Amino acid sequence: MLLALDTSAGSSVAVIDGDLVLSELSTEDTMRHAEVIGELIAGALGEAGVDGSRIRTVVSGMGPGPFTGLRVGIAAARAFAWGVGAELLPATSHDAVAFGEWEAGFHGPLLVVTDARRRELYWSSYDVAESGIARTDGPALCKPDEVPYPDFERVDATQVSAGALGRHAWAERQRGVVEEFGEPLYLRAPDVTVPGARKRVS
Repeated sequence: MLLALDTSAGSSVAVIDGDLVLSELSTEDTMRHAEVIGELIAGALGEAGVDGSRIRTVVSGMGPGPFTGLRVGIAAARAFAWGVGAELLPATSHDAVAFGEWEAGFHGPLLVVTDARRRELYWSSYDVAESGIARTDGPALCKPDEVPYPDFERVDATQVSAGALGRHAWAERQRGVVEEFGEPLYLRAPDVTVPGARKRVS
């Protein structure tokens, strides 16, 4: 049994058994990740009729995404996995969007774009074949007028499905492809800075 979480664009939580999504709850609210993530986890587990102790794997969306929102989802995934003794798998959030397009029957070059705020966009490019998806470039950050690959089919995603994220990550694991749990894909430095030395007051 698997729990997937993504807060790179809104918040989404899904409970998955093998290839079947038992429940998925999402919100496009990009300002209240910390307030809603606990409710979404509890709601998804309740809707699926699954006790948290039955979760053996937790998939965490690693972005790209804005700093604060993305941190909330990753922290929640880490805490839940630690609490129930589950393994923790990372997953690139844009992969879930491309996976969803592949499941819908799309084949060809694909560009996934999400809002990075500050008048910037995140993007990733994919080769979507009959056999599955392969990321060919990105994730990266750019201005709206600098988005590459204008000839690719473009998907501007306002949300990342935790169901698609978890199913794709599990399918990749079954093929022996497992990402290391590295740094989140913020793709820009946080606003906070280390304060300088205090000025002497004479």
